[in-house]
Amino acid sequence: MQPPVTAIVVGGELNGLGVVRSLARANVPVIVVDSSASNAALWSRHARTHRVDSFEGRAFADDLAGLAKSLGHRPVLLLTDEFAVHSVSQHRDMLAPHLRFRLPPDATVKLLSDKALFHEFAAKNGFCVPNTAVLDTVKDLERLRGLRYPAVVKPTDKRRVLTGAAERALRVGNPGEAIEAARRMLRQPGAIVVQEWIEGPESNIYFTLFYRGGAVPATLFTGQKLLCFPRDVGSTAVCIAAPQARAELEATTMAFAERVGFDGFGSMEYKWDDARKAFFMIEPTVGRTDWQEEIATLCGVNIPLAAYRHETGLPPEPVRVPDASVAWRSSMAQRPPAHLLPLNARMHDGYFRWGDPMPALAYYGLGGAPRRLFERCVNRKNARPQMAKQ
Repeated sequence: MQPPVTAIVVGGELNGLGVVRSLARANVPVIVVDSSASNAALWSRHARTHRVDSFEGRAFADDLAGLAKSLGHRPVLLLTDEFAVHSVSQHRDMLAPHLRFRLPPDATVKLLSDKALFHEFAAKNGFCVPNTAVLDTVKDLERLRGLRYPAVVKPTDKRRVLTGAAERALRVGNPGEAIEAARRMLRQPGAIVVQEWIEGPESNIYFTLFYRGGAVPATLFTGQKLLCFPRDVGSTAVCIAAPQARAELEATTMAFAERVGFDGFGSMEYKWDDARKAFFMIEPTVGRTDWQEEIATLCGVNIPLAAYRHETGLPPEPVRVPDASVAWRSSMAQRPPAHLLPLNARMHDGYFRWGDPMPALAYYGLGGAPRRLFERCVNRKNARPQMAKQ
């Protein structure tokens, strides 16, 4: 019997930890690749670790190829990081002989990663998106007077936010606030978008996570955000399954994926407009798992494992109806209003699990000297010799 194929998970933050634990349910051997010694997934008992200097450029691609060759077989690559997606996409021809992965064409990766290009494509193809103004320079500020307010101002490329080169999305209440925020953001290189705000609470935000492998039926999960951090414009803090929206949003998401040629990991975020009684597409995620990816696994729809099985030629698991009594939170600090949770909901913390407690210790309990000791332990773990074969 052949030993199982290794999964290489790029990124050890909360997203990557959820992927590691999803794969561990099927005893998949996992290596987490990261540039930090203390990110939570690196301390999971379910994974070995491999350090890199960064997730960018040819050096990162060469490191991935070298790691794959050291295993003696062609591992499955699962990305959880925005920068890694672009690096792998750019160097896909060099990486493909050594790693199993699935991405849309590079032009599609760029289109779906750019909020302005995405909006233009979605609107042109008849998908319901908020009215949006694209600003390349301060000369375009007059475009803001044609919008309805409130609105949200954000860079077209999320990577600028992740590096600290641009502010996160900002909600503005009138044209004056929008102009002030836009001027400030445009001092840095890169375009911005100003998008009309879809009125309604955070619990009106929905998302469809998926893995689409060519002609094989996609594995999908639709969820609902109950809380964001920062409020309204931030990442998912608490979420649940959304069976009431599943049929409509999964059909819309797959229609969009088909139109744009979107294979591999991805997601689409939506917001329900109470006044217009319609879902509006907000933005996609391309080439990687999402921050809250583990909610799907906890509800019975294991998307990372479905991708792994597809890429290794294993038959798909039976389709399951998602368990709607499960909730996920990004940390213990996040507490949604009790009335939003399903009756008798089982809350799962993103970091802490009794069967895998060390990631929570890394995230919640370490500072100063304890953190330095922890990082030395992680480095020692990284230094263990890699096995030639799994």
